[in-house]
Amino acid sequence: MGWHTKHLREPMKLRHAIAALALALQFSGTVLADPLLTYVLRVKGHPLRAELANDHESRGVGLMFREQLPESSGMLFVYETEGRHAMWMKNTLIPLSVAFIDRQGRIINIEDMQPQTEDTHAARAPAAYALEVNQGWFKQRGIKPGDRVDGLDKVPKGQ
Repeated sequence: MGWHTKHLREPMKLRHAIAALALALQFSGTVLADPLLTYVLRVKGHPLRAELANDHESRGVGLMFREQLPESSGMLFVYETEGRHAMWMKNTLIPLSVAFIDRQGRIINIEDMQPQTEDTHAARAPAAYALEVNQGWFKQRGIKPGDRVDGLDKVPKGQ
């Protein structure tokens, strides 16, 4: 068994290798399917397919360098511990809205974020999750702080 075969059999290393390849190909102009796992969530009855960012590496990259995000899609950031987590938009090319969510699935606050800025947008209370979507997605559906995000119980814990 070759070095690459032995090491790529480990699921985490495989996912990291695919993510690195996808990033490299994005810079070369080639488009690949997203390598992150997705989960279906419902926010105030509205379905949303969310990519999972539940480890340090995937949370660090987030939606950087993407030129678009499909409608009713997003990225769910899952944290190891609750806290006043914050987001920024460095190297992020599309306008996003972020909802900070507590452990019970209630939205704490929603912030709109502009592309390629380094302004911080923080949870107003301890949050276990952050959900990024196309800017305006929450507003268009009448979703506001206090509303519930369903489906979080099926999502793996943060690492």
